[in-house]
Amino acid sequence: MIRTIPDALVRTRPMVQAALHRAGERLSPNIRRIVAYHLGWSDADGRDVEGDGGKAVRPAITLLAAEAVGSPPEAALPGAVALELVHNFSLIHDDVMDGDRERRHRPTVWALFGVGEAIIAGDAMMTLAQELLLEDPRPMGHTAARELSRATAEMIQGQSEDLAFESRLDVTEEQCLAMCGHKTGSLLAAAGSLGAILGGADENAVRRLRSFGRHLGLTFQAVDDVLGIWGRPNVTGKPAASDLRQQKKTIPVVHALSAGGRAGGELMNLLSNGELADDRLARAVALLEECGSRAWTLEIADRHLEHALAELEGTGFVPGPVSDLREIAGFVVRRDF
Repeated sequence: MIRTIPDALVRTRPMVQAALHRAGERLSPNIRRIVAYHLGWSDADGRDVEGDGGKAVRPAITLLAAEAVGSPPEAALPGAVALELVHNFSLIHDDVMDGDRERRHRPTVWALFGVGEAIIAGDAMMTLAQELLLEDPRPMGHTAARELSRATAEMIQGQSEDLAFESRLDVTEEQCLAMCGHKTGSLLAAAGSLGAILGGADENAVRRLRSFGRHLGLTFQAVDDVLGIWGRPNVTGKPAASDLRQQKKTIPVVHALSAGGRAGGELMNLLSNGELADDRLARAVALLEECGSRAWTLEIADRHLEHALAELEGTGFVPGPVSDLREIAGFVVRRDF
């Protein structure tokens, strides 16, 4: 695992951050204060800070996708900002649903400001995202708004499936991967397609870049599921084995349960008997290792990475941005946070 940030993420971040700040100024003061805190711009009292606003992979892909089809990154900036707003709205609401009290080594929005304020802030971000695209005077602005709306609906479907799976022990590998495609693949698919749409590309280029993002989304989720169990809390910003503690049916958990046998049966018994205390949690992690579930999940990540990179092969794209997209894809599968 590495933490070297790709040059393309470093290069695109200032443009995205500046545009996000401008968009945030449109929110009412109270909501703006909460959103600024979540995005790492300020502390709980509204004082400016130098914070960690996340990896910003999605908006970078949107800008690079526009460059890949021969347009300047500014052409896709409304899409990049809108997508980042939708992604962060989902994080705020996800923390509420999961009861997570910490994100990026700080209290989550709901833990600090309350559940009601968190829901309202998330709703405001989603609404603002659509406004940014619908206000784009170019014909492709409305096309991009429809694309983002479809992706948001699919992401919400995935969140619903993820929540429903927590109380089930019969989730299949196929169902789990479909849920991951909805929950995570949808917005990364939109990252590629929005850049292509706002960059004026033809439908074939839009399709290829959408497919690149969707496969990268499954790669991203598989790695995230590994980090959610085996990641170091001081790096991930979340408690150890937090996904397993919440009994989420992540890819490695579903793999182990589907494998059956003694280890799979014992894991099922552990997950059937209430909250996992520390000793039972450690045993559950050991059973996942025994089933080979971490290695299997990383194989899923590698397989979808190959599919993602295959969409960038051939003619029709500008080589430089394609190289940047490849580097970001490699970063996603090797990250440790």
